[in-house]
Amino acid sequence: MNKTKFQPSESFTLGILLAISGGFWDTYTYILRGEVFANAETGNIVLLGINIAKGNFKNAINYLIPILAFALGVFIIGLIRKKFRDISVFHWRNIIITIEILIIFSVGFMPEALNHLVNVLVSFVCAMQVATFKKVWDCPCATTMCTGNLRSCTENLFQYLNTNNKTFLRKSLVYFSVIIFFIFGALLGTICSLQFGIKAIWITCLILFMSYPVMKKNFLHRHFFNIKYKYLKLKKKLNNK
Repeated sequence: MNKTKFQPSESFTLGILLAISGGFWDTYTYILRGEVFANAETGNIVLLGINIAKGNFKNAINYLIPILAFALGVFIIGLIRKKFRDISVFHWRNIIITIEILIIFSVGFMPEALNHLVNVLVSFVCAMQVATFKKVWDCPCATTMCTGNLRSCTENLFQYLNTNNKTFLRKSLVYFSVIIFFIFGALLGTICSLQFGIKAIWITCLILFMSYPVMKKNFLHRHFFNIKYKYLKLKKKLNNK
């Protein structure tokens, strides 16, 4: 019965692709867009508080804007999910991937004078990704930051060593894999940013494009098991009569 709960968005392959993109965006914005980590907002919240305390309200606004963009991204995800989640022709998360690609592609055209706008847009995209793709397999997971993943990886490893339950080992390896591919994305982002400049971010558009066939495959995979489960349930019911 667990197989009927399979979600295309929880694919391990999809999680890897999203983690690579997340790591890439972090190094891209840091190296080329004003040394800002646009993926996670904790740093921006801290810097917002520091600047308010110092009376630097103009600088504080620079950190407030990406925070609001992140929140807006999460809010918009809620609207899209509410409107499109019951459509069976395509998975509503494909809409999110498409929006991400369009925004990231536009970022590659923006000069350094628009770095603040770039960081806002990347923060917005990261918020959409975090709010949309919440799990890898059955593990709650983020693909644009690593702190929570590192904690969960370590916790599950400890539980495995303590209980010898291989379920904890599998979960620990899932988190570890996401972290490794996030690091790979950061390495790729560093090399490409130094080599190709502001247009390097277009590489993540190609990576995100790869998620379409992955989502389609797993969408069909999910419905195959749903149909199979219903067939077996009906067959069992008829046999009992």
